[in-house]
Amino acid sequence: MSDDSFLPFDLPAICRKKVSANFDGGAISSDGGLLLLREADRRLGLTRMLAFCVQDRRDPSRISHAVEEILLFRMMAIACGHEDADDCDTLRDDPLFKLAAGRLPGSGAPLCSQPTMSRFENMPNRTGAARMTAMMVDLFCKSFAKQPDAITLDIDDTCDPVHGGQQLSLFNAHYDTHCFLPIHIYDVSSGKPVVMFLREGKTPSGKEVALVLKHLVRRIAKHWPTTRITFRGDSHYGRPEAMAWCEANGIEYIFGLAGNSVLHRQVYEAGDALKVLRAEQGADKLRGFTETHYAAASWTTGRRVIARFEATTQGFDVRYIVTTLTGEAQHLYENVYCQRGQAENLIKMHKVQMASHRTSCQSAIANQVRLVLHTGAYWLMLALRNAIPATNELAKAEFDTLRIKLLKIGARIIETASRIRIHLASACPNASLFRLIAGRLAAAGP
Repeated sequence: MSDDSFLPFDLPAICRKKVSANFDGGAISSDGGLLLLREADRRLGLTRMLAFCVQDRRDPSRISHAVEEILLFRMMAIACGHEDADDCDTLRDDPLFKLAAGRLPGSGAPLCSQPTMSRFENMPNRTGAARMTAMMVDLFCKSFAKQPDAITLDIDDTCDPVHGGQQLSLFNAHYDTHCFLPIHIYDVSSGKPVVMFLREGKTPSGKEVALVLKHLVRRIAKHWPTTRITFRGDSHYGRPEAMAWCEANGIEYIFGLAGNSVLHRQVYEAGDALKVLRAEQGADKLRGFTETHYAAASWTTGRRVIARFEATTQGFDVRYIVTTLTGEAQHLYENVYCQRGQAENLIKMHKVQMASHRTSCQSAIANQVRLVLHTGAYWLMLALRNAIPATNELAKAEFDTLRIKLLKIGARIIETASRIRIHLASACPNASLFRLIAGRLAAAGP
Protein backbone atom coordinates (compact mmCIF):
# COMPACT_ATOMS: atom_id res chain seq x y z
CA MET A 1 0.00 0.00 0.00
CA SER A 2 1.29 3.46 -0.87
CA ASP A 3 2.26 5.81 1.94
CA ASP A 4 -0.01 8.37 0.27
CA SER A 5 -3.01 6.68 1.84
CA PHE A 6 -1.79 7.70 5.29
CA LEU A 7 -1.37 11.39 4.49
CA PRO A 8 -4.06 13.63 5.98
CA PHE A 9 -4.49 15.85 2.93
CA ASP A 10 -3.62 16.14 -0.74
CA LEU A 11 -3.07 19.20 -2.89
CA PRO A 12 -3.67 19.89 -6.60
CA ALA A 13 -1.26 18.11 -8.93
CA ILE A 14 1.79 19.91 -10.33
CA CYS A 15 3.02 18.94 -13.81
CA ARG A 16 0.78 15.85 -13.67
CA LYS A 17 2.36 14.69 -10.43
CA LYS A 18 0.34 14.11 -7.30
CA VAL A 19 1.11 16.42 -4.34
CA SER A 20 0.65 15.13 -0.81
CA ALA A 21 1.55 16.78 2.48
CA ASN A 22 1.89 15.83 6.13
CA PHE A 23 3.48 17.16 9.28
CA ASP A 24 5.95 14.33 9.63
CA GLY A 25 9.22 16.00 8.65
CA GLY A 26 10.86 15.29 11.99
CA ALA A 27 13.50 17.61 13.44
CA ILE A 28 12.54 20.69 11.42
CA SER A 29 11.77 24.14 12.84
CA SER A 30 10.01 27.08 11.23
CA ASP A 31 11.82 29.53 13.54
CA GLY A 32 15.44 29.47 12.41
CA GLY A 33 15.90 33.00 13.72
CA LEU A 34 15.89 31.63 17.25
CA LEU A 35 19.64 31.28 16.78
CA LEU A 36 19.83 35.08 16.60
CA LEU A 37 17.48 35.64 19.53
CA ARG A 38 19.58 33.32 21.68
CA GLU A 39 22.66 35.42 20.95
CA ALA A 40 20.68 38.63 21.54
CA ASP A 41 19.68 37.39 24.99
CA ARG A 42 23.26 36.40 25.76
CA ARG A 43 24.42 39.87 24.74
CA LEU A 44 21.83 41.68 26.87
CA GLY A 45 21.98 39.34 29.87
CA LEU A 46 18.20 39.76 29.94
CA THR A 47 17.12 36.32 31.10
CA ARG A 48 19.83 36.14 33.73
CA MET A 49 18.81 39.52 35.17
CA LEU A 50 15.11 38.62 35.27
CA ALA A 51 15.73 35.21 36.84
CA PHE A 52 17.67 36.89 39.64
CA CYS A 53 14.49 38.80 40.58
CA VAL A 54 12.29 35.69 40.93
CA GLN A 55 12.20 33.81 44.22
CA ASP A 56 11.74 30.16 43.27
CA ARG A 57 9.77 28.46 46.04
CA ARG A 58 9.60 25.09 44.30
CA ASP A 59 11.11 21.93 45.78
CA PRO A 60 14.59 21.72 44.16
CA SER A 61 14.38 17.93 43.98
CA ARG A 62 11.27 18.17 41.79
CA ILE A 63 12.34 20.95 39.41
CA SER A 64 12.58 19.96 35.75
CA HIS A 65 12.58 23.46 34.27
CA ALA A 66 14.76 26.21 35.73
CA VAL A 67 13.41 29.75 36.03
CA GLU A 68 15.94 31.06 33.52
CA GLU A 69 14.90 28.45 30.96
CA ILE A 70 11.18 29.19 31.41
CA LEU A 71 11.78 32.93 31.02
CA LEU A 72 13.82 32.52 27.85
CA PHE A 73 11.33 30.07 26.33
CA ARG A 74 8.42 32.45 26.93
CA MET A 75 10.15 35.57 25.62
CA MET A 76 11.50 33.85 22.51
CA ALA A 77 8.05 32.42 21.78
CA ILE A 78 6.51 35.90 22.02
CA ALA A 79 9.19 37.34 19.76
CA CYS A 80 8.48 34.64 17.17
CA GLY A 81 4.75 35.42 17.24
CA HIS A 82 3.60 32.67 19.61
CA GLU A 83 2.15 34.90 22.33
CA ASP A 84 -0.26 32.35 23.84
CA ALA A 85 1.01 30.20 26.71
CA ASP A 86 -1.02 27.39 25.10
CA ASP A 87 1.54 27.34 22.29
CA CYS A 88 4.09 25.95 24.74
CA ASP A 89 2.42 22.53 24.53
CA THR A 90 3.58 22.11 20.93
CA LEU A 91 6.65 24.35 20.90
CA ARG A 92 8.21 22.46 23.82
CA ASP A 93 9.30 19.77 21.34
CA ASP A 94 10.57 22.17 18.69
CA PRO A 95 14.28 21.33 18.26
CA LEU A 96 15.41 24.95 17.87
CA PHE A 97 13.47 26.18 20.89
CA LYS A 98 15.10 23.40 22.89
CA LEU A 99 18.53 24.29 21.51
CA ALA A 100 18.07 28.02 22.18
CA ALA A 101 17.00 27.25 25.76
CA GLY A 102 20.15 25.21 26.35
CA ARG A 103 18.83 21.67 25.77
CA LEU A 104 19.90 19.16 23.14
CA PRO A 105 17.52 19.41 20.18
CA GLY A 106 16.96 15.68 19.73
CA SER A 107 17.93 13.76 22.82
CA GLY A 108 17.16 16.57 25.28
CA ALA A 109 13.99 16.56 27.34
CA PRO A 110 11.07 18.75 26.19
CA LEU A 111 10.69 22.29 27.50
CA CYS A 112 7.93 23.27 29.90
CA SER A 113 4.24 22.86 29.06
CA GLN A 114 1.42 25.39 29.23
CA PRO A 115 0.39 24.56 32.82
CA THR A 116 3.98 25.04 34.00
CA MET A 117 4.20 28.35 32.14
CA SER A 118 0.91 29.57 33.62
CA ARG A 119 2.00 28.60 37.12
CA PHE A 120 5.26 30.45 36.58
CA GLU A 121 3.48 33.66 35.54
CA ASN A 122 1.54 33.50 38.81
CA MET A 123 4.56 32.54 40.93
CA PRO A 124 6.16 35.98 41.67
CA ASN A 125 4.59 37.89 44.54
CA ARG A 126 4.17 41.66 44.63
CA THR A 127 7.82 42.16 45.60
CA GLY A 128 9.06 39.85 42.88
CA ALA A 129 6.97 41.58 40.21
CA ALA A 130 8.26 44.96 41.43
CA ARG A 131 11.85 43.73 41.20
CA MET A 132 11.30 42.46 37.67
CA THR A 133 9.78 45.80 36.69
CA ALA A 134 12.64 47.78 38.23
CA MET A 135 15.13 45.51 36.49
CA MET A 136 13.82 46.73 33.13
CA VAL A 137 15.00 50.22 34.10
CA ASP A 138 18.41 48.77 35.00
CA LEU A 139 18.54 47.01 31.63
CA PHE A 140 17.72 50.27 29.86
CA CYS A 141 20.56 52.10 31.62
CA LYS A 142 23.07 49.29 31.08
CA SER A 143 22.26 49.18 27.36
CA PHE A 144 24.16 52.47 26.85
CA ALA A 145 27.90 52.34 26.34
CA LYS A 146 28.35 55.43 28.52
CA GLN A 147 26.24 57.74 30.62
CA PRO A 148 24.40 60.25 28.40
CA ASP A 149 24.49 63.95 29.20
CA ALA A 150 20.73 64.22 28.76
CA ILE A 151 17.73 62.05 27.83
CA THR A 152 14.12 62.79 26.96
CA LEU A 153 11.62 60.17 28.13
CA ASP A 154 8.12 59.92 26.69
CA ILE A 155 5.34 58.86 29.03
CA ASP A 156 1.90 57.81 27.86
CA ASP A 157 -0.88 55.35 28.65
CA THR A 158 -2.74 53.06 26.29
CA CYS A 159 -6.04 51.20 26.31
CA ASP A 160 -5.77 47.47 27.03
CA PRO A 161 -9.31 45.98 26.80
CA VAL A 162 -10.14 43.16 29.21
CA HIS A 163 -12.64 40.35 28.80
CA GLY A 164 -13.48 39.20 32.30
CA GLY A 165 -13.38 40.09 35.97
CA GLN A 166 -9.65 40.73 36.17
CA GLN A 167 -8.21 42.78 39.00
CA LEU A 168 -7.82 46.52 38.17
CA SER A 169 -10.37 46.25 35.35
CA LEU A 170 -12.51 49.39 35.12
CA PHE A 171 -14.97 50.78 32.61
CA ASN A 172 -13.50 53.73 30.72
CA ALA A 173 -16.13 55.96 29.10
CA HIS A 174 -13.65 57.45 26.62
CA TYR A 175 -12.77 54.04 25.18
CA ASP A 176 -16.27 52.66 25.88
CA THR A 177 -14.92 49.40 27.28
CA HIS A 178 -13.64 47.72 30.41
CA CYS A 179 -9.87 48.00 30.27
CA PHE A 180 -6.50 48.57 31.85
CA LEU A 181 -4.59 51.78 31.10
CA PRO A 182 -0.94 50.70 31.51
CA ILE A 183 1.73 53.41 31.49
CA HIS A 184 4.49 53.06 28.89
CA ILE A 185 7.75 55.01 29.08
CA TYR A 186 10.28 55.08 26.20
CA ASP A 187 13.45 56.75 25.09
CA VAL A 188 12.26 57.69 21.61
CA SER A 189 15.70 58.66 20.28
CA SER A 190 16.92 55.06 20.62
CA GLY A 191 13.57 53.25 20.50
CA LYS A 192 14.38 51.59 23.83
CA PRO A 193 11.63 50.79 26.35
CA VAL A 194 12.28 52.07 29.85
CA VAL A 195 9.47 50.61 31.94
CA MET A 196 5.78 49.61 31.76
CA PHE A 197 3.30 49.68 34.64
CA LEU A 198 -0.03 47.87 34.62
CA ARG A 199 -2.75 50.03 36.18
CA GLU A 200 -6.51 50.40 36.38
CA GLY A 201 -8.51 51.65 33.43
CA LYS A 202 -8.78 55.30 34.43
CA THR A 203 -6.78 58.44 33.75
CA PRO A 204 -3.83 58.69 36.16
CA SER A 205 -4.14 61.24 38.95
CA GLY A 206 -1.54 63.89 39.65
CA LYS A 207 -0.28 62.05 42.74
CA GLU A 208 0.07 58.83 40.77
CA VAL A 209 2.03 60.52 37.98
CA ALA A 210 4.33 62.18 40.50
CA LEU A 211 4.91 58.83 42.23
CA VAL A 212 5.80 57.12 38.95
CA LEU A 213 8.24 59.89 38.03
CA LYS A 214 9.83 59.84 41.49
CA HIS A 215 10.52 56.09 41.50
CA LEU A 216 11.75 56.11 37.90
CA VAL A 217 14.13 59.04 38.38
CA ARG A 218 15.57 57.52 41.54
CA ARG A 219 16.24 54.23 39.76
CA ILE A 220 17.89 55.95 36.81
CA ALA A 221 19.96 58.15 39.12
CA LYS A 222 21.59 55.05 40.61
CA HIS A 223 23.20 54.47 37.21
CA TRP A 224 23.38 58.03 35.86
CA PRO A 225 23.66 60.51 38.73
CA THR A 226 24.45 63.53 36.53
CA THR A 227 22.22 62.91 33.50
CA ARG A 228 19.65 65.63 32.80
CA ILE A 229 16.19 64.09 32.42
CA THR A 230 13.27 65.62 30.53
CA PHE A 231 9.78 64.10 30.59
CA ARG A 232 7.41 64.60 27.68
CA GLY A 233 3.72 63.70 27.66
CA ASP A 234 0.21 64.79 26.82
CA SER A 235 -2.17 66.69 29.10
CA HIS A 236 -2.84 63.55 31.22
CA TYR A 237 0.61 64.11 32.69
CA GLY A 238 0.59 67.92 32.92
CA ARG A 239 -0.69 67.66 36.49
CA PRO A 240 0.30 70.20 39.17
CA GLU A 241 1.63 67.48 41.49
CA ALA A 242 3.88 66.07 38.74
CA MET A 243 5.12 69.49 37.62
CA ALA A 244 5.79 70.58 41.20
CA TRP A 245 7.81 67.41 41.88
CA CYS A 246 9.86 67.90 38.71
CA GLU A 247 10.61 71.52 39.58
CA ALA A 248 11.61 70.60 43.13
CA ASN A 249 14.01 67.90 41.90
CA GLY A 250 15.66 69.58 38.91
CA ILE A 251 13.76 67.57 36.27
CA GLU A 252 12.69 69.27 33.05
CA TYR A 253 9.29 68.64 31.47
CA ILE A 254 7.16 69.53 28.49
CA PHE A 255 3.52 68.48 28.83
CA GLY A 256 0.29 69.13 26.99
CA LEU A 257 -2.15 71.42 28.81
CA ALA A 258 -5.92 71.51 28.50
CA GLY A 259 -7.26 74.91 27.50
CA ASN A 260 -9.77 76.97 29.48
CA SER A 261 -11.46 80.35 29.32
CA VAL A 262 -8.68 82.09 31.28
CA LEU A 263 -5.97 80.84 28.91
CA HIS A 264 -8.10 81.72 25.89
CA ARG A 265 -8.44 85.31 27.13
CA GLN A 266 -4.71 85.64 27.76
CA VAL A 267 -3.80 84.70 24.18
CA TYR A 268 -6.87 86.14 22.47
CA GLU A 269 -5.12 89.09 20.82
CA ALA A 270 -2.40 86.95 19.20
CA GLY A 271 -4.96 84.44 17.98
CA ASP A 272 -7.29 87.10 16.62
CA ALA A 273 -4.41 88.75 14.76
CA LEU A 274 -3.61 85.42 13.07
CA LYS A 275 -7.23 84.98 11.97
CA VAL A 276 -7.28 88.49 10.46
CA LEU A 277 -3.96 87.88 8.67
CA ARG A 278 -5.21 84.62 7.14
CA ALA A 279 -8.36 86.33 5.89
CA GLU A 280 -6.36 89.21 4.39
CA GLN A 281 -3.95 86.88 2.62
CA GLY A 282 -6.66 84.46 1.51
CA ALA A 283 -4.47 81.56 2.72
CA ASP A 284 -5.87 78.09 3.29
CA LYS A 285 -3.99 77.74 6.57
CA LEU A 286 -1.75 79.82 8.80
CA ARG A 287 -0.01 78.73 11.98
CA GLY A 288 1.27 80.98 14.75
CA PHE A 289 2.71 80.79 18.26
CA THR A 290 2.72 82.87 21.39
CA GLU A 291 3.46 82.31 25.06
CA THR A 292 2.17 83.55 28.37
CA HIS A 293 2.76 83.20 32.10
CA TYR A 294 -0.15 81.29 33.57
CA ALA A 295 -1.09 80.00 37.02
CA ALA A 296 -4.19 77.88 37.51
CA ALA A 297 -6.02 78.11 40.81
CA SER A 298 -4.69 74.66 41.79
CA TRP A 299 -1.07 75.59 41.01
CA THR A 300 1.34 76.90 43.63
CA THR A 301 3.28 78.99 41.09
CA GLY A 302 3.00 80.43 37.60
CA ARG A 303 4.48 78.54 34.67
CA ARG A 304 5.44 79.14 31.06
CA VAL A 305 2.61 78.18 28.68
CA ILE A 306 3.02 78.10 24.89
CA ALA A 307 0.00 78.40 22.61
CA ARG A 308 -0.09 77.07 19.06
CA PHE A 309 -2.71 78.67 16.78
CA GLU A 310 -3.95 77.31 13.51
CA ALA A 311 -6.35 79.36 11.39
CA THR A 312 -7.91 77.60 8.38
CA THR A 313 -10.87 78.00 6.09
CA GLN A 314 -12.63 75.46 8.32
CA GLY A 315 -12.15 77.39 11.57
CA PHE A 316 -9.67 78.16 14.32
CA ASP A 317 -7.79 75.79 16.64
CA VAL A 318 -5.53 76.44 19.62
CA ARG A 319 -3.38 73.96 21.60
CA TYR A 320 -1.34 74.57 24.74
CA ILE A 321 1.80 73.11 26.29
CA VAL A 322 3.47 73.87 29.62
CA THR A 323 7.22 73.53 29.99
CA THR A 324 10.35 74.38 31.96
CA LEU A 325 12.51 74.24 28.83
CA THR A 326 14.06 77.35 27.30
CA GLY A 327 13.90 78.20 23.62
CA GLU A 328 11.60 79.69 21.03
CA ALA A 329 7.93 78.79 21.28
CA GLN A 330 7.70 77.39 17.75
CA HIS A 331 10.81 75.23 18.19
CA LEU A 332 9.62 73.79 21.49
CA TYR A 333 6.21 72.92 20.11
CA GLU A 334 7.09 71.61 16.66
CA ASN A 335 10.55 70.13 17.20
CA VAL A 336 10.33 68.99 20.81
CA TYR A 337 6.75 68.39 21.93
CA CYS A 338 5.39 67.02 18.65
CA GLN A 339 8.16 64.41 18.54
CA ARG A 340 6.23 62.53 21.20
CA GLY A 341 4.17 61.11 18.35
CA GLN A 342 6.93 58.55 17.77
CA ALA A 343 6.24 57.13 21.23
CA GLU A 344 2.78 56.15 20.01
CA ASN A 345 4.40 54.11 17.24
CA LEU A 346 6.57 52.34 19.81
CA ILE A 347 3.53 51.60 21.95
CA LYS A 348 1.80 50.16 18.89
CA MET A 349 4.75 47.86 18.23
CA HIS A 350 4.73 46.79 21.89
CA LYS A 351 0.98 46.14 21.96
CA VAL A 352 0.30 44.76 18.51
CA GLN A 353 3.56 43.24 17.26
CA MET A 354 4.71 41.96 20.68
CA ALA A 355 1.09 41.26 21.74
CA SER A 356 1.48 42.89 25.15
CA HIS A 357 -2.29 43.41 25.27
CA ARG A 358 -2.64 39.71 26.15
CA THR A 359 -3.05 40.48 29.86
CA SER A 360 -5.71 37.86 30.53
CA CYS A 361 -4.61 36.58 33.96
CA GLN A 362 -7.00 37.05 36.88
CA SER A 363 -4.28 38.49 39.11
CA ALA A 364 -2.93 42.00 38.52
CA ILE A 365 0.51 40.84 39.66
CA ALA A 366 0.54 38.04 37.08
CA ASN A 367 -0.49 40.49 34.38
CA GLN A 368 2.36 42.81 35.39
CA VAL A 369 4.72 39.84 35.05
CA ARG A 370 3.30 39.24 31.57
CA LEU A 371 3.90 42.89 30.70
CA VAL A 372 7.53 42.47 31.75
CA LEU A 373 7.89 39.30 29.63
CA HIS A 374 6.48 41.02 26.55
CA THR A 375 8.84 43.94 27.18
CA GLY A 376 11.67 41.39 27.34
CA ALA A 377 10.63 40.08 23.93
CA TYR A 378 10.67 43.69 22.69
CA TRP A 379 14.27 44.00 23.92
CA LEU A 380 15.28 40.82 22.07
CA MET A 381 13.84 42.15 18.81
CA LEU A 382 15.42 45.57 19.37
CA ALA A 383 18.84 43.98 19.96
CA LEU A 384 18.36 42.01 16.75
CA ARG A 385 17.51 45.16 14.80
CA ASN A 386 20.41 47.12 16.31
CA ALA A 387 22.81 44.47 15.00
CA ILE A 388 21.74 45.19 11.41
CA PRO A 389 24.06 47.56 9.49
CA ALA A 390 22.66 51.08 9.26
CA THR A 391 22.79 50.99 5.46
CA ASN A 392 20.56 47.90 5.23
CA GLU A 393 16.89 48.41 4.45
CA LEU A 394 15.91 46.42 7.56
CA ALA A 395 17.87 48.67 9.94
CA LYS A 396 14.69 50.62 10.76
CA ALA A 397 12.15 47.90 10.01
CA GLU A 398 9.28 47.18 12.35
CA PHE A 399 9.33 43.98 14.36
CA ASP A 400 6.71 42.24 12.22
CA THR A 401 8.96 42.71 9.20
CA LEU A 402 12.00 41.42 11.07
CA ARG A 403 10.00 38.39 12.18
CA ILE A 404 9.12 37.53 8.59
CA LYS A 405 12.56 38.26 7.14
CA LEU A 406 14.88 36.92 9.83
CA LEU A 407 12.99 34.68 12.27
CA LYS A 408 10.61 32.65 10.14
CA ILE A 409 13.28 30.62 8.37
CA GLY A 410 13.01 26.88 7.91
CA ALA A 411 15.75 24.81 9.57
CA ARG A 412 16.58 21.11 9.79
CA ILE A 413 18.47 20.08 12.92
CA ILE A 414 20.70 16.99 13.03
CA GLU A 415 22.18 15.88 16.33
CA THR A 416 25.03 13.37 16.34
CA ALA A 417 27.21 12.04 19.13
CA SER A 418 29.66 14.94 18.90
CA ARG A 419 28.00 17.72 16.91
CA ILE A 420 24.76 19.57 16.24
CA ARG A 421 24.24 20.65 12.64
CA ILE A 422 21.61 23.20 11.65
CA HIS A 423 20.68 23.34 7.97
CA LEU A 424 18.87 26.60 7.20
CA ALA A 425 16.77 27.07 4.07
CA SER A 426 19.06 27.34 1.04
CA ALA A 427 16.74 29.81 -0.68
CA CYS A 428 16.63 32.27 2.24
CA PRO A 429 16.72 35.78 0.66
CA ASN A 430 18.50 37.27 3.69
CA ALA A 431 21.13 34.56 4.23
CA SER A 432 24.06 37.00 4.04
CA LEU A 433 22.45 39.39 6.51
CA PHE A 434 21.57 36.50 8.84
CA ARG A 435 25.20 35.38 8.86
CA LEU A 436 26.41 38.94 9.52
CA ILE A 437 24.01 39.47 12.44
CA ALA A 438 24.96 36.14 13.98
CA GLY A 439 28.62 37.12 13.88
CA ARG A 440 27.98 40.56 15.37
CA LEU A 441 25.82 39.28 18.22
CA ALA A 442 28.19 36.43 19.04
CA ALA A 443 31.19 38.76 19.07
CA ALA A 444 29.46 41.29 21.31
CA GLY A 445 28.22 38.81 23.90
CA PRO A 446 29.76 38.30 27.34
